[in-house]
Parts: sequence; C-alpha cells; structure tokens
Amino acid sequence: MSTSTGSTKLQVDLRRHLREEGVEPNLAHLICELAEASKYIVNAIRTGDLGVAGTSNLYGEEQLALDVLSDRILIKRLTHSGVVSNIVSEENDGVIPVSMDCAGKYAVAFDPLDGSSLVDVNLAVGTIVSIYDGCDLLQPGRNQAGALYILYGPRTTLVYSVGNGVHEFNMNHLMEYTLTRSHIKLKPSADLYSPGGLRNCYTEGTRLFVRDLEERGAKLRYSGGFVPDINQLLIKGQGIFFYPHLTNAANGKLRVLFELNPMAYLVEQAGGMASTGTERILDICPEEPHARAPVFIGCSEDVLRAQEFIAKHG
Repeated sequence: MSTSTGSTKLQVDLRRHLREEGVEPNLAHLICELAEASKYIVNAIRTGDLGVAGTSNLYGEEQLALDVLSDRILIKRLTHSGVVSNIVSEENDGVIPVSMDCAGKYAVAFDPLDGSSLVDVNLAVGTIVSIYDGCDLLQPGRNQAGALYILYGPRTTLVYSVGNGVHEFNMNHLMEYTLTRSHIKLKPSADLYSPGGLRNCYTEGTRLFVRDLEERGAKLRYSGGFVPDINQLLIKGQGIFFYPHLTNAANGKLRVLFELNPMAYLVEQAGGMASTGTERILDICPEEPHARAPVFIGCSEDVLRAQEFIAKHG
C-alpha cells in the first residue's frame, strides 16, 4: 500500500516501529502504555450506554461517565508504568504526583476523551497526550518530548511524533497497532477548513479570513471534535482548523496544555503551522494547567494568511 503522505510498512507493530526509530526506551515504553490503555477506552466506548459506562472489569468503577472512566484508565496505567513523574489531566484541577525522581521519567498531560459529548450521537472522539522530559509540565510546547492522539472512530488509529516525523497506526482485529503511514506531510495550502466557535462572535479579521477561504473555493468540513478534525487535515495532507479569539471569549475555548500543544507539535512535525493568530502556539508558556488560547492550525500558507488578516483587521 502506498500513499502520498509517506512510505508505508505493513505489519510493523508499534513496539517494533519505536525500536527501529531509536526512540528512547522509557519514552517508547510510555507510548506503548498509552496504546494499551486505549484498548480499555475502546471497550468502554463500545459497551457504554449513551456516554455512560457500567462496571469496568478492570477497575471496578460503576456508572461512570465515559470521560471520567477514560481518565481513570489512563491514570491507573501511567501511575504503574514506572516511567512517569507527574500527570495532569483535563478532568482534574491539579498535578497528580507519581514519582519524586524526575531523572529518566516523563511528565504527561492529557485530555482523556476529547469530545466525549459526541459519543451520544455516535461521532468520533479521541484521546490527546502531551509528553515532557522530567517533572515540569508548565513550559512552552516546543519543549515536548513527544505528542500523540488516539482517534476512536470507524477505525481506531494512533498518531504520534517524538520529533522524527508523524506516524499513523491502525488498530487491527487483534487490537494491535500496526503502521499504516509514516512521515505524514501537509501541503502548503488547503481547500478544506474547519471553523469552531459561533461565526457571529468572530472578530473582523477572522470574518474576512473566512470570506477569503470561501472565495478561493475552500470546503467546510467540521465535525465538532478537535481530534477528528486534526486527523482529517493530517491524513488528507491539507486543511486548516481554527477556534479563534471571539468577541465574547478573547482566549477562545481550547486549552494550551491538553489540546493545543500536542496538536501543534504534531502539525509542525508534518510541516504545518499552529498560531494563536498573533504568535506561535508552541512558544506559549501556560501559567496554569487550564490556560486557554485561540488557535489557527494546519497548512502553513493558510495560517500565515490568517495572521495577516488578524494583524490588519483585528
């Protein structure tokens, strides 16, 4: 199987791929632990009742919402991985300390089930993960040791990077991840766009940018989920997603630590850009775990064009 996004090695599983890529062993182990945790999340999504899971055979929780159950699955797995120092989850207020020893360990921030409200209507959702060396999570996203997301859709896919390109894996019938695309690349510009937020709350610069996209023939493709929309632009090799600054929400909606940093890392590794409209996402140093920022992310020429409209019109 060949694709325009890069070479494909069939039947190469995730663990073997990480080894062949020379990924640091503890980091490779962490990524594999996240992959294992996703199997239980898949089961929870498949067997839960309209977004609510029953008793989990693994952990014994009863009648937990899917995002809460996913959170507990990930925390449990990472806590016992032996390679994690600190954990911050979108579902919790503060840092969850795991180890006093930071050497050779990683701090992990994650959104356990982004878009969980979409499960009720059977739309795709996902897990987003950001990884840093040592113990500190509140630092610029450019310092990430790696990032990944797992998309739970018609197929379950895992997309990751540790700074050596972006690679996609598909979960097979044995619930093993095998490589489907390697070194995914984005085109310079796109004819797809995914706009978040209410358009009547857009500032003039964003409104004019959208008009420019439409006049150039760009097609609107928006699922309401951050993970499927970013996956769409990466796998199609083109697109721009934005959830901009709004007249009633200057910092937009999405969180820097759990959502924007990992996705910006992946998109930049694929040759794209991620900006607030005025600065690079990966240069932001969040002051607290739930800090938010507007975002324009995807093909580089389109992100630059958005910045131009915002600089001129606000």
